[in-house]
Amino acid sequence: MASTADIRNGLCIEYNNDIFTIVEFQHVKPGKGAAFVRTRMKSVTTGRVLENTFPSGHKIDVVRVERRKFQFLYPDDAGYHFMDNDTFEQTSIMEDMISRPELLKEGIEVEILYHAEKDIPLNVELPSNVVLQVTYTEPGLRGDTATNTLKPAKVETGADVKVPLFVNEGDFIRIDTSNGAYMERVKQ
Repeated sequence: MASTADIRNGLCIEYNNDIFTIVEFQHVKPGKGAAFVRTRMKSVTTGRVLENTFPSGHKIDVVRVERRKFQFLYPDDAGYHFMDNDTFEQTSIMEDMISRPELLKEGIEVEILYHAEKDIPLNVELPSNVVLQVTYTEPGLRGDTATNTLKPAKVETGADVKVPLFVNEGDFIRIDTSNGAYMERVKQ
């Protein structure tokens, strides 16, 4: 058991039968009344963000988590298959534990968050961005660059991404995995 004095960014705690990671916190000591800790927490399992206030000295349950590096192999009916980079063991993870499964490319390295005591996977974290090849997009019209317009494109993993008009089939683009948005064109 820990108390609110142990709260820091990145700490994982058990709250309301779920595991949350502390995104932001602030110790507050008002002029009148008792001190408290204002927190913003993100659920590891669902991704839901929750704001909560703990009274100073409140006991919290700290959860030990481990980050392990895995390589994505392939998807099938049983889920998404990953290989541990250290032990070469394979594990299967369901689609709902991955934030953007449509951006997973074969061979990409991800981090899987494990509950240290129970040794169960909690969440799959993709890298901050991925580079994928555009497999289909309509050709852009010459001279139509007066505005910041976007057109739909399909990338090699099957994901749909909005790209600028100058992007063509065969181009490699960098995609932000947090929101699935186009970042830049990449030379390969």
